Amino acid sequence: MPALIYLTAKEYPVAHDWPLHPGFWTDEFPQKTNDRTSPYLFKGIIPATTAQAEDVIDGLAAMRRAHAAGTASAAKARVYLGEERHDELVETVLTADPWKDGNFVPWMQQTTGAERFSLVLNGLETVSPALAAGLGTFLSSLFDGWGVPIGGAEQAVFAGNYSGTAFGVHEGSEDAFLCHLGPGIKDFYCWPADEYVKRTGGKDPLKGDYQWLLPYGEKFVMEPGDALFLPARVFHVGRQNTFSVSVAVPLYTYPERRFLRMSALPELLDTVLAEDPDNPFGDPSPMHDLSAGSAQVARRLAALAQSALDAMRDKLETKLADHVQDYWDAMLSNGGWEYKKDDLGRKEAAAAFHADQVEPGTVIRIPAPYQLRVTGPRSVFLRGIKTDLDTTALAPDIVTALNTRATMTLPDDRDLLAAVRTLGATGGIHLTPATTTKDAA
Repeated sequence: MPALIYLTAKEYPVAHDWPLHPGFWTDEFPQKTNDRTSPYLFKGIIPATTAQAEDVIDGLAAMRRAHAAGTASAAKARVYLGEERHDELVETVLTADPWKDGNFVPWMQQTTGAERFSLVLNGLETVSPALAAGLGTFLSSLFDGWGVPIGGAEQAVFAGNYSGTAFGVHEGSEDAFLCHLGPGIKDFYCWPADEYVKRTGGKDPLKGDYQWLLPYGEKFVMEPGDALFLPARVFHVGRQNTFSVSVAVPLYTYPERRFLRMSALPELLDTVLAEDPDNPFGDPSPMHDLSAGSAQVARRLAALAQSALDAMRDKLETKLADHVQDYWDAMLSNGGWEYKKDDLGRKEAAAAFHADQVEPGTVIRIPAPYQLRVTGPRSVFLRGIKTDLDTTALAPDIVTALNTRATMTLPDDRDLLAAVRTLGATGGIHLTPATTTKDAA
């Protein structure tokens, strides 16, 4: 079995400037995608130095290390053989002896006991700093040129030598970009929803033998460095003969009603209905007369609910604005990636930060794609984490320099040193300790 070969930047030229310029998003992108409603394959827009198949394999290695250490990780793996999902093989993939350099494919074949396999990884931006940064550059230009999805984005990896996507021909639920990293070539087929319904009689996924359907789809031949725009509600399937890796970047444009239902309003209700002895809504419930039945409880709860809604009405605009502002700053400070609690990369970066090494002469930087966002006298966001600290020392020129990836040698400024020590807990500050010689200090 041939070893896995990684392509270099010279093997697929980049067809656009990188990062993508604003004109790409305002002119070329809507023009070629029928105002963002039709699939289109942008050839060679992802440089190999930005994202490589090897970065995905390294991300899986990080997941394996976390699993061995018993560390919770937001990144999740699924294994498919053909169209069948094999959850029992996930544990095997995470615990088997490691592969040798360049031999990932035969290792997966031996581990799964199958010639052809599909490995799906969700949340890879939390375990691969290289992909978080590289595709974060893509995401940043998208936000600037097109707009910001309310839920941010994540990375979903499809790696393998499978003959067809394990989900069969299926419908996407959000706009997404599929970035192909190679080394093999992928054939990708798309159908508008009305065409798919016409041919199949419904919207259910089509598994098994769907060869007859392929001639009616639009075919895209994806090579390393290509990115396919895949609008929501378009049916699609990927097929390949040799091993390759693609990273999907779905844009989470959740319905606004869902955002209110699942995020904003529960937080507001929690504030109004807090179990606090000083809160009128925090009084304990009484003992209820058995003979009166449950109707008495329902009446009391209905009255309480009405009172809570009346109280919410007075606070709604202010509290909702505060909630959305925090949500917005958390997402953007995390490079646009959806905030996840068990972000392994964040945990490891925070553990590698030693506050006692922060002193005059220490060199600090904020790694891509994260942003420092000062939102108040005692409020700052970095890598999705809101931190309470005195932001007086974080002057605008300092914030701008760090957000443009400049390194900074810390001066003898007590307040700034204290702020940096506190921010280290977010995992968003990397530092190089100061030299120990007096003259250099």
